[in-house]
Formats: sequence, structure tokens, C-alpha cells
Amino acid sequence: MPPSAPRAALIAAAQRFAFSATPRLDAELLLAHALGITRERLLLTLDDWSVPAAFDMLVERRAAHEPVAYLTGTRAFWTIDLHVAPGVLVPRADSETLIEAAVAHFAGSPGPRRILDLGTGSGALLLAALDEWPRASGVGVDASAAALAIAQGNAERLGMADRARMVAGDWQGTGEAFDLVLCNPPYIEVDASLPPEVRDWEPASALFAGADGLDDYRRLAPLLPGQLAPGGVACIEIGYEQGERAAALFRAAGLGVALRRDLAGRDRCLVVTP
Repeated sequence: MPPSAPRAALIAAAQRFAFSATPRLDAELLLAHALGITRERLLLTLDDWSVPAAFDMLVERRAAHEPVAYLTGTRAFWTIDLHVAPGVLVPRADSETLIEAAVAHFAGSPGPRRILDLGTGSGALLLAALDEWPRASGVGVDASAAALAIAQGNAERLGMADRARMVAGDWQGTGEAFDLVLCNPPYIEVDASLPPEVRDWEPASALFAGADGLDDYRRLAPLLPGQLAPGGVACIEIGYEQGERAAALFRAAGLGVALRRDLAGRDRCLVVTP
């Protein structure tokens, strides 16, 4: 028996997405989005649906390496769902390592009361932390007006607008000490080879940081002593080959530094303390 139309459409789409690490998942997410239902419902009722014309358009865009998150407009991160669009970095599961490190630091305590997210982008780290600690409030800083608009919209959709303030700024700091500082800065070398869906679609300003990928850490390291409250912690994302080189910059600023690994066992987060 030949596959039903939706099943055949998923098979054909997944074949076109061979460049992706998750071709079948990509196809399922796009079909669910085109139908206006969740992927879970799609999988449970797949043969009950017809394939909408919108799916073909989504397949063409994905075949051109446009990120799935930009096509669906959503991305799950930690315990929240975020709106994402061109102009902000697509949140990655690797970045959840920063939230895990913060949870470990504050284990057995009431948790942070004030949180700072430097380079907030979509607001992923700040809003995930505010969801983790409902009594906390925080500030998200970004130099991109487009990113700030998306982050503000996410705060409003998640019911956190009264606890999350989004402000324009760079690495100059806020003049306030925070219990928790989160940061996923640009850390890719300018001549690094990247997949087309990253290189051609995501904002270069959120990706590249000089010849060695460390330029932004050089600016962040002297900033942190004044941004960390006593007993606080900064959780900063790094490229998996940058651990000791990046850590040395923060140690030179008089800070304590430990490395935390992601689920793949690679160095992913600097855990920085006063």
C-alpha cells in the first residue's frame, strides 16, 4: 500500500533536507506549522489530514537552508517557547547549559533576585531564568533594536513584562550589581566555516568576534567585577575549544572561573564568581 499523502509529503520533504541533522523532524515541524497544529497532534492523527499548499512553500524555503525556527516563528528553550525571527540568533539547546549552571550555583538557596542578560537577543536566557525563579526580576541588554523588539514581545507573551526590562546597550554595563549574569556573546572566528543556514541567515553581529573569537570576552572580563553582587555568579557561553583561553581573560580580571560542559561533554560555559 502506498503511503498516504501526508506521509508521502513528509518523506519527500525529508529527502530534500538531507543537509540537515534532523531532516524528518524538520519536515514534521513544517507540516504541523502549515496545518496550525502541534507536531504531537500531527503524529497522532497524520492520516486524517490533507497537505496544504503552504507546506510546499515552507519546504522550498527550508531547502534554501532557511532555519526552521524562522519558518515557524517559534523555538522551545528550557521551559519556555519563544518567538524568533530574522534579526536574532536562534536559541540552541547548548545554551541551556548556562541555566543548568545557574541552577546548580543557587541550589539550596532562594535563588537570584536580580538577573542581567547581556546580549539578550530573543530574551531566551533572561526569560528562561525568570521562569525558573518566579520572584526574580531582570534586565536584558542588546545593541540591536530588532532583537530588543522581539525580546520585549516574548516577555509580554510569557506574562513577564512586569519583571523583565529590555534596554539598548553594548558591553558598557549597567552600573548595577546582579545576583546572576547570563551572556551568550559572539564567539566565532571571522574566517570560520559555518553551515549556510547559520552563515546566510543568522545575524553576523551575534556570531563573529574577531580573528580568534575572543574579542567580546576581552570586553566582558573587566566589566564583570562591577556587575556581580557578593555571592553572585556569571554564566557565559563559550565555543567548545575556547575554554582555557577564555577563562584566562576572566581570571586576569580577578574573578574565579570554572568550566561546565554541555550534554555532549564539551566545554560550553564559564562559571564566573567574584
